[in-house]
Amino acid sequence: MEILLQLIYSGIALGMIYAVIAFGYQLTFQTSDTLNFGQGDALMLGAMVGLTLVNMGVNYWLMLPLVILFGLVQGAVVERIGVRPAIKIKSEFGWIMSTIALGIIFKNVAENVWGRDDLRFPSPLPESPLHVFGANVLPMEILVVVGAVLMMLAVEFFNRKTIYGKAVVATFNDRDAAKLMGINTGLVITFSYALSSATAGFAGALIAPLTLTGATMGAVLGLKAFAVAIIGGLTSGLGIIVGGIILGVAETTTGFYISTGYKDVPGLVLLLLVLALKPSGLFGKTAIKKV
Repeated sequence: MEILLQLIYSGIALGMIYAVIAFGYQLTFQTSDTLNFGQGDALMLGAMVGLTLVNMGVNYWLMLPLVILFGLVQGAVVERIGVRPAIKIKSEFGWIMSTIALGIIFKNVAENVWGRDDLRFPSPLPESPLHVFGANVLPMEILVVVGAVLMMLAVEFFNRKTIYGKAVVATFNDRDAAKLMGINTGLVITFSYALSSATAGFAGALIAPLTLTGATMGAVLGLKAFAVAIIGGLTSGLGIIVGGIILGVAETTTGFYISTGYKDVPGLVLLLLVLALKPSGLFGKTAIKKV
């Protein structure tokens, strides 16, 4: 029982990281009906920039807002270069290839700047585990869960309680109507991409002390987060959290009880079932478009 509880703790921490990255997919989908398929590389850049700042002597807690600021700039660049031209010409697939291409470019730049070897990210918290409800959990895993929840709550508060957030929501509900109301929908879309990359960079700085940091770390995480977004529903924040926890716990328990070689299978099977039975996601709403 103790081992199972420990696996659940680790799975929740991993699942919340998936959820934060998937939350970035939701942000861009809600405002522009597009997705940033370079989210994993935004996470990687956040971790690498964070590691550089820490190695330069910057305190970990001061490093986090700097990484978020870097993510905002990086996401805005992605939208301006890769997404906006495709939206202007109403290309259905241009933004897909553009965001993938930019992700590959960021990965190659990272390999040339930081090298191809994985690097150790020093933990800001003690590495000795805590005994919680009969199982051991690392302090950094607790920080990951708390940080992920706080980040998503902050974005939700921004969307619901601020005038700029309401502009984001209005753009999501009806982009044409929002434009007629005087909302700069182009700027809103840019901001949604900036915020999505900022959340991914923040996730990278959170997870880096628990794993090795390198130029390839974001590829698998980005894909799994996309699976979480599909499973939970691209229109549901709660669904993304639930989907992340399901996938994280499924991976840790499968890896221990069956084999690490099969740890990705349950999540992918669930993804296939959701796509077949409920394409909008477990908590997503089916959109009806009038033509």
